[in-house]
Amino acid sequence: MASNRPPCGAEELLAVFGQIDIYLFDQLLRGRIRPHMRVLDAGCGTGRNAVYLMQCGADVFGVDADPLQIQHVRDMASTVAPALPPENFQVARLTALPFSAHYFGAVVCSAVLHFAEDVDTFEGMLSELWRVLAPGGILFSRLASSIGIEGDVVRLQERWYRLPDGSERFLVDEAYLLRIGKHLGAEQLDPIKTTVVQGMRSMTTWVLRKP
Repeated sequence: MASNRPPCGAEELLAVFGQIDIYLFDQLLRGRIRPHMRVLDAGCGTGRNAVYLMQCGADVFGVDADPLQIQHVRDMASTVAPALPPENFQVARLTALPFSAHYFGAVVCSAVLHFAEDVDTFEGMLSELWRVLAPGGILFSRLASSIGIEGDVVRLQERWYRLPDGSERFLVDEAYLLRIGKHLGAEQLDPIKTTVVQGMRSMTTWVLRKP
């Protein structure tokens, strides 16, 4: 007889939720991203955050600068959510999104914005993400920051830093994020939350609602 118990083993959980970012999963638990919403995974990579959204029935779109990643996501979607058109997933840069304004109810941008080369690029990407977001929609982003490791990063130029783990990233801080949010007229849905990984790097979760 089939069991009605919820998935609890590692393999079962992986089969249901995939490799979804746990901080994005928190937004799902809060009901901010719902089935049948039109969602953009901006910088989707292999689609780790898209799988569960597809399974839930969301109208998922994705962009990435790497054609191989987009082909991978299209192949995955053909199995997980065959009703989604392959054209939902396109090769594009975040500074020039191929969508009309106010098109998405939610935009997810996880571990992408910190690859901006400079302030103009970072703010250009953010402007595009905000442009395609519909009023009342949410922008979920997770990105590298200097919060909590300020004394351990080395400034190379502008907001480009070398981290203690040896990588180089565009880093934000709390004041910068608050200033941008105010400029956008955004509602900050959650306090800015940061995880410091053993002093080596720092990842910040930033969630805004468009008025």
